[in-house]
Amino acid sequence: MRIIVLQYLMEQIKAVSLRSTEDAMEMSDKSTIYRTLKTFEKNKLVHTIDDGTKQLKYALCLESCKCEAIDLHYHFHCSSCQSTYCLTNHNIPKIDLPKNFQMHQANMVIKGLCAECHK
Repeated sequence: MRIIVLQYLMEQIKAVSLRSTEDAMEMSDKSTIYRTLKTFEKNKLVHTIDDGTKQLKYALCLESCKCEAIDLHYHFHCSSCQSTYCLTNHNIPKIDLPKNFQMHQANMVIKGLCAECHK
């Protein structure tokens, strides 16, 4: 199952939800796919995106990614087709936090129309 889910993620150009992954794999149950995605996340193979749709999206990490602050990047969510894309060439800038604050995660989502919907 892990290989099948990994192959599916590698074929995607946008982030995918648990539901869309489940729909693409008719013969698998939701809990198996969920556990697979969580295993990938734990092992820093995928990252999650909260794009405001109430469904976490999953996207493969870059090979060089260690899921550290330096690897955080912007995401783009199309308000028309509901697709979410990683903008890996645009890292989230380092923010000086108050003393004794420690960042664990940052989420920057830009919303608008993707190239296809903008036509």
